[in-house]
Amino acid sequence: MKWHELTISTTEEAIEMISNFLHEMDADGVSIEESGTLNKQRDTSLGQWYEHPLNDIPEGEAVIKGYFSEVDTDIDALMAELPEKIDQLREFDIDPGDYKITRAIVDEEDWATAWKQYFKPIRVSERLTIKPTWEEYSPLPEERIIELDPGMAFGTGTHPTTALCLRTLETVITGDEEVIDVGTGSGILAIGAILLGARRVLALDLDPIAVSSAIENTKLNKLEDKIQVHLSDLLGVLNTGGESAVQLNVTVPVDVVVANILAEIILLFIDDVYAALKPGGTYIASGIFKNKEEAVEAGLAQAGFTIIDRQRDQDWIAFVAKKPE
Repeated sequence: MKWHELTISTTEEAIEMISNFLHEMDADGVSIEESGTLNKQRDTSLGQWYEHPLNDIPEGEAVIKGYFSEVDTDIDALMAELPEKIDQLREFDIDPGDYKITRAIVDEEDWATAWKQYFKPIRVSERLTIKPTWEEYSPLPEERIIELDPGMAFGTGTHPTTALCLRTLETVITGDEEVIDVGTGSGILAIGAILLGARRVLALDLDPIAVSSAIENTKLNKLEDKIQVHLSDLLGVLNTGGESAVQLNVTVPVDVVVANILAEIILLFIDDVYAALKPGGTYIASGIFKNKEEAVEAGLAQAGFTIIDRQRDQDWIAFVAKKPE
């Protein structure tokens, strides 16, 4: 089968929004490659190894590819629509740079499974290791293994924001917490939270593909009794009532909320997160590019949170904020 391949050369800052655009346009797959210059140091402190060679993408830039069926897609219409969407990002203070869009026709085998050869077991924290389902791996006694097949959902652990969240969860989860994971993607953070000692996790996502992926990965890790996955616009599922009320596996307010999403979205529902947390509860907010750090810091403070820590990985930041007792 043949596929249309749309390639967008842009900035790392615009990755998540442009990837979201491609999914909204019914892409059957999206790949992301960030800067891997020879000057870029790779973290090997936990024994990580990298089979994918360093690339020549300039620092701060990225290449995003979307794949569309050759049979069912009006590629000319997409080529006309995408620049309009990308240009609108500047209105939200997201700079896509001097982006370029190109197109090509590729065979299915060229993209559908080729990326898997570069997704290897990776130890992302002192206790957590992510293992693709198709890879063999013998863990050390202290390692807790996240079995993962991300499919088309965001979250393999290789992106700085996901790794940041997992490492931060390791410092926050002490045991028996109830957690809400907003924008769960592949379900990787929900699974990680349980493996670190959380009692139950409610995993939410607006994307049906992500919900399906998170459910499957929850089953792979045999955690269906501890992780509940729901289709929800941010924390909207908490506000349903009457006959439409959903029976949740956590009791709100909860101990921890984690959100690995865009800074702009984090700013939209800070008050909802505050209300969903117990006094003394913790909010881990990630997916924040460096140019949004001050805005998110101000938003958290205005909502009443106390920032107790912030973790960094490359140009990305994760905040750890507390609701006062």
